[in-house]
Amino acid sequence: MKQILEERPIRVGLVGAGRIGLTHLDALALVDDAKLAAVIESRAAAGQAVAEQKQVPLFNDYTNPEIPSLVDAVVISSPPNTHHAIAKHFLEHGVHVLCEKPLTIGVADAKDLVAVAKKQDLLLMMASKFRYVDDLVKAKSIIEAGLLGRIVLFENTFCGKAMMKDRWNAQKEVAGGGVLIDNGTHSIDIVRYLLGPIQEIQAQNGIAAQGLEVEDTARIQFRTKGGVIGAIDLSWSINKDIEGYISVFGLEGTLVIGWKGSRYRQDGNAQWVKFGGGYDKVRCLAKQADNFVATLRGKELPLITPEDALASVQVIDTAYASMSRNNWLPVGAGP
Repeated sequence: MKQILEERPIRVGLVGAGRIGLTHLDALALVDDAKLAAVIESRAAAGQAVAEQKQVPLFNDYTNPEIPSLVDAVVISSPPNTHHAIAKHFLEHGVHVLCEKPLTIGVADAKDLVAVAKKQDLLLMMASKFRYVDDLVKAKSIIEAGLLGRIVLFENTFCGKAMMKDRWNAQKEVAGGGVLIDNGTHSIDIVRYLLGPIQEIQAQNGIAAQGLEVEDTARIQFRTKGGVIGAIDLSWSINKDIEGYISVFGLEGTLVIGWKGSRYRQDGNAQWVKFGGGYDKVRCLAKQADNFVATLRGKELPLITPEDALASVQVIDTAYASMSRNNWLPVGAGP
């Protein structure tokens, strides 16, 4: 990969100044070796507000030929149906890419981006903030150290009430689906990070409580290549009053990852061992940006590889195929 060796901060362009884009800006401000160099936003008022505050140029068209000379990398936080075209454009113009999840809303487009990045010798990363949560990093080390014994069962819940009627996340043409692709992309990447590749999957949609054109509640069941079975509950329409959002059950212990802290207990020991400080969105996005920048400098390896991003898209694609066919499918058996 082409490294950036000049003694200056990495110049970053932000594509999309919506909710998650502004959070990326907060995170980027915590990275010493990076600076915002441009804002690309088609909505004039939203883009102008950020550009004026940060005192950087504003562009309303990502294809403007001036942009590649101003930036070394871009953070793409526009809606999912734009990810492929925007990411491909910048990769083809020599610009590294950190793209919000999902990488694309189709497997063919994801494969195309991975191929272009490889050909151009550029960094392509999918934003997957949970890989940078300290509690999950610690949990991975606990699992790999064998403190829970062989892992048998995994559970994940991302359920919270949110009115989605007027948001692009609930427009199939824009988002590629509903809660399954929106929140489920995080879930799938967490599973792959902690437990390895997913071999087969089944997805079901729930009651259409909000009357959306996409699913607002879904359940995923899966089996990893290592034999672990698991369940993922996703919803914009219900709350689940549970202690942690991830539970891992092994033959010799249990681990729970929570929003405010985490813990594990080995069988035969009545005491739980507490660890971690919970979930901090800006902090984990900052760590993600730091890893991205450090990779550009040649100081670190990317925690999320292009292959990870592609695998995430493939699993979600298979989940939707499973949902439509109402049966289990091996990963890769899409529509």
